[in-house]
Amino acid sequence: MQSTSNILMIRPVSFGFNEQTAASNAFQNRDTDQQTVQEKALAEFDSFVRILKDNGVNVTVVDDTLHPHTPDSIFPNNWVSFHTDGSVFLYPMQAENRRLERREDIISKLEDNFSVAHVIDLSRFEAEHKFLEGTGSMVLDRENKIAYACLSPRTDKETLNFFCEQAGYKPISFEAIDAQGKAIYHTNVLMCVGSQFAVICADSIPNPHERVVVLESLRSTQKEVVTITFDQMNHFAGNMLELKNKDGENLIVMSRSAHKTLTAYQQTALEKYGKLIYANINTIETNGGGSARCMIAEVHLPELK
Repeated sequence: MQSTSNILMIRPVSFGFNEQTAASNAFQNRDTDQQTVQEKALAEFDSFVRILKDNGVNVTVVDDTLHPHTPDSIFPNNWVSFHTDGSVFLYPMQAENRRLERREDIISKLEDNFSVAHVIDLSRFEAEHKFLEGTGSMVLDRENKIAYACLSPRTDKETLNFFCEQAGYKPISFEAIDAQGKAIYHTNVLMCVGSQFAVICADSIPNPHERVVVLESLRSTQKEVVTITFDQMNHFAGNMLELKNKDGENLIVMSRSAHKTLTAYQQTALEKYGKLIYANINTIETNGGGSARCMIAEVHLPELK
């Protein structure tokens, strides 16, 4: 299954602009009043969780800890991913303070309701300055076992290939840049793959051959491709995620800023494949440089009976 109704989210206690990630994340902008950022982000987080629960998603919320200081802990999809065979992958992170987000107690908590067969820890690649930041660096087509990845300071090709060997995925890697020509830090800001659709800023892939390879792969796996502009990408319209609710209905989750930038045609195209769900997470987007999809780690582990 491409999507799940079980997700993990981390409730922030000290969210804020992360100096250690700013150099490689052009989506990140410091709010002038950092003292109120945590308070605003917490309100946005809690509202987002309520919206997801009201739409039938099973959300496991874990509180972050004050120590050590992890300003980006609200984005757990970068350090961990959970798979249907019971495997859990831990990922190598570029920023040193993001490495502190990896917590065994969170995996232990999930084991109350889900089966964990084995943990595959890729963090050793950090010693070689090679990084792969989970389902930020990779957009996974779980049904067709394809990992799409734009290479960047946070996404190393060798580490990507190692993950794919371990998880049984085919890698499709490419270069991607924003409108200013800067490397895009995470693949999940430029594209999203659902069970029957894909959203992508195709213009961000400057190499014509690589662009064709990505688009043909999406179409050959029976996805309707919805293209977005650079401006829409900058408003996180690429940072969507398909989930299911408890009744098996598809939901397409995004931020309010992403939803507002979609054209009527794009909304109609997406609504064929799921109900559009969105939340105001402007403070989180501005200071963190990530959006709705980044805040969600899907739990595809087998459920305990």
